[in-house]
Amino acid sequence: TDDDQRRYLAIRDDLAGVSTASACQLLISEGWRNTYMRGLLPIRPLGLGNRIVGRARTCRYLIRRAPDRGPDPDARRRSPEIVLIESLEPGDIVCIDALGVPTAGIIGDILSARMLGRGALAAIVHGAVRDAPFIKDVGLPVFAASVHPSHSGRDLVPIDYDRPIDMGGAQVLPGDVILADDEGALAMPLDLAEYLAAHGPEKEQLEIWIRGKVAAGGSIHDYY
Repeated sequence: TDDDQRRYLAIRDDLAGVSTASACQLLISEGWRNTYMRGLLPIRPLGLGNRIVGRARTCRYLIRRAPDRGPDPDARRRSPEIVLIESLEPGDIVCIDALGVPTAGIIGDILSARMLGRGALAAIVHGAVRDAPFIKDVGLPVFAASVHPSHSGRDLVPIDYDRPIDMGGAQVLPGDVILADDEGALAMPLDLAEYLAAHGPEKEQLEIWIRGKVAAGGSIHDYY
């Protein structure tokens, strides 16, 4: 809703000041134990202190059970992942549940380039990607569990989009707020993102202060 968007924009910059490590600890303290997408890491490091904050758009794959019947341009246009990509809006983060399958590259450099052109901030794949060296050149941050040169149709078929999905043990709903850095990605509803934006930056600064004291010779007993 327009109100959701207003609330999100109000906290986006503050949330970007929080690492996934600090965010994860705060979320666990609120009882949210499974917001981290296990094993989905950037194929190219973002750099120390760099974070991505966006809204989730989701796509779900299932294992292929029938043979590929050959090229069909019209079917390609209707395919859920293509429909999703062509409907992306600036600030979206594409989250693709490919079941963690390591033998089918879900996206490559061409689809990554189109996502970037539509204004996506990143793509996160619960599975493999292909063309990894070229994706790095495109510039879209991409998180994945592995890489494989095969196309997605080898083992998987896209089923639907903008539905709840599983991403490495984290439930992700369309519109969830995504926080990502070099340690991975977290998904959360907007009210939790507001909580993190309010409390996370202070915790982040405290962690930096403690580390500085310990690095200078201070005792864990005194500072941690």
